[in-house]
Amino acid sequence: MSDRVRYRLMVLAAVLAVVAVPIVVQLVRLQVVQHTFYADLGKAIMGHTETVTAPRGRIWDRSGHLLADNVSRYQVMADPGSVVNLDNVVKKLAPKLNLPPGDLRATLASAQYQVVLGTSLPLTTGRAVRDLNLWAVYSIPYWQRTYPEHQLLSQVLGFVNAKGEGYYGVEGIYDSVLRGHKKVWETTQDAWFQPSPFDPAYSDSPRPGIDLVLTIDRTFQALTEAELQRALTETGAKSGTIIVMDPRTGAILAMASLPSFDPNNYMTTPKERFVNLAVSGTYEPGSVFKVLTMAAALQEGLVTPDTKYNDTACLEVGGLSVCNWDRKPHGTTTMVDLLARSLNVGAATLSTRMGGQTFYRYVQAFGIGQTTGIDLQFEEAGNLRTPVDLDWHASDLGVHSFGQGLSVTPIQMIAAVAAVANEGVLMRPYVVAQKIDGGQVLTAKPTSNGRAISAQVAHTLSGMLEQAVERESSPARVPGYRIAGKTGTAQIPIAGGYDDPWTIGSFVGWGPVSDPRLIILVKLDRPTSSPWGGQTASPVFSRLASRLFVLMGVPPDNARAAR
Repeated sequence: MSDRVRYRLMVLAAVLAVVAVPIVVQLVRLQVVQHTFYADLGKAIMGHTETVTAPRGRIWDRSGHLLADNVSRYQVMADPGSVVNLDNVVKKLAPKLNLPPGDLRATLASAQYQVVLGTSLPLTTGRAVRDLNLWAVYSIPYWQRTYPEHQLLSQVLGFVNAKGEGYYGVEGIYDSVLRGHKKVWETTQDAWFQPSPFDPAYSDSPRPGIDLVLTIDRTFQALTEAELQRALTETGAKSGTIIVMDPRTGAILAMASLPSFDPNNYMTTPKERFVNLAVSGTYEPGSVFKVLTMAAALQEGLVTPDTKYNDTACLEVGGLSVCNWDRKPHGTTTMVDLLARSLNVGAATLSTRMGGQTFYRYVQAFGIGQTTGIDLQFEEAGNLRTPVDLDWHASDLGVHSFGQGLSVTPIQMIAAVAAVANEGVLMRPYVVAQKIDGGQVLTAKPTSNGRAISAQVAHTLSGMLEQAVERESSPARVPGYRIAGKTGTAQIPIAGGYDDPWTIGSFVGWGPVSDPRLIILVKLDRPTSSPWGGQTASPVFSRLASRLFVLMGVPPDNARAAR
């Protein structure tokens, strides 16, 4: 091939290459770049997904009263930058949302990417906005938790936040069970990218959460809260707690702490009111603890009800002088008198005779220093020093015997004393009786936390505490019923000592003694009418127990004897 021909071919190849480059570039753009865009566009036009959550499981009381439910609500949102025909949108939307047209116009004319125009809107409003079919305005349905009884049982129930997460109480600890299951729901869109409307009650809904039935009776709870409020008013106490429990099973029949809150309005509530003091509030129990000390001494065979000791005004234990509440000597005293007069020297005499190893073994057998396992969120264990702890002191053996220098929660204290009413067996407290999942019902079974003392010792101690109520705790008596129980008056520890003159007054009692149907703990913080539990908490027990016995259909002891 001649040089001339070769030259012409090279020129032609170069020209073809120049022409081909833009063609190739265009093909790449069409086949790769724009293909991706149009594919996404087609997907957007054809459909998109919405993650929808089913309603949360409902909560009922033991009699079928609804305590926690769900209502359908809507949130209306808009994309201001995409709003078309602002005047028309404002004209149609403002009346539906009950918003001033000027304010709505200013919001929709803003430079924000997304704005919330209304939330917690009722079903009718949400659907009305949806039916307007306004460009860049969205009506989004969701489930909102509601509590028909408002403040009633609020700290036991807890609440659900805007994200659908349960906090505190039953809502918190059973959150994973109560939560409705999520479902990715396919929707279609029109050419303007507007999703087709959907509602929380669409036919193909995801599976709802599991319903719960509580052990608590709404009527019992309302009565308990009313008595607690009356007690705070009459005694001037700053706060208080009452627990009603079946000592045979551990089922909680009522649980109240005041001040409380309305879970429907949790956002405006001080956070400290969310705390259920019945399970999370620790305190020094005072003389109620003598029940456990006496139980240990009886079980060890150290004493009988008629055993006597010489009660002096004070007793030295580990270098600390332990004194009676009245600072008086009581001379020759029986074990029943020790309980009736609530003598600190007598309790310290028993604990020191047993010795640390034996005394603390029984204290721990009653569950002190450990959680009960109740199915409520944020239960505390309290604080118990024993000889194996570095900060334990020999004087603790004396003061611990009458409930000073250690801390418990109300649920821990009532569970421990309930073992005496339940023939020595410690039951685990619980508040959820049933889980209902569709047609399946799972019923909770009472669970033992172990035996603390023998049945015989429990019967003996119950009789002693019945005599103590008859002799010295007359305000706690319930006419017609045999009652056993113990008062408590505790100081309030602060840094460097105790917060004098303030006290915590309490009473724990149960009945009927021959067949215990309920046990009640009453705790009043910083009463002003009297510092003594026998004068502040005992009358509350009497009033509440007398009414609950009637509601439960428990006949008086003389009626049972007549049968």
